[in-house]
Amino acid sequence: MKTNITALMNLISEVERNLNNLSYSIRDYAINTTVEELDGRVNVIEDNKESFDIAKEELEKNSKELSRLKALLYEKNNEFKLSDGRSIQQAIVDNTNLRRLKSSYEQLLLCKNSKKRVTEVNNSYFECKTINFDSKKLKEKLEEMENEIQNTDFEISKLNSIEFDL
Repeated sequence: MKTNITALMNLISEVERNLNNLSYSIRDYAINTTVEELDGRVNVIEDNKESFDIAKEELEKNSKELSRLKALLYEKNNEFKLSDGRSIQQAIVDNTNLRRLKSSYEQLLLCKNSKKRVTEVNNSYFECKTINFDSKKLKEKLEEMENEIQNTDFEISKLNSIEFDL
């Protein structure tokens, strides 16, 4: 079967969702209910053994399938290369770190110069706070970072559409 990384990620999400649902629903089958009469007779009210075994088998099967699919995703993310030679995985990590740095810089741009008059008993002065970086250069750097992030995301997107056998 032919697929691409985007479709593979969607398939992984679906298998994870099914795995979570099975993990939750298997609890319903984990307990059998019986009634024991005073004379020792036992009546089975609810026997979930077969349903439990089926759900457990399905849970284990889905878990193995999820591991296989994720291994394939990681393999392809390391196999496919961007134009600069980085793997998709490296580019994803780089973009994540670049976004964090960009966010830090954006917070720095919120800093402003300030001047506050301070009056004491026999003294009065201004407390001046000035930023110690060039805001224009930082804004230019932010634009460069944003362009780099967008270009990398675009290249990753193109690579994600390359088809391969599942």
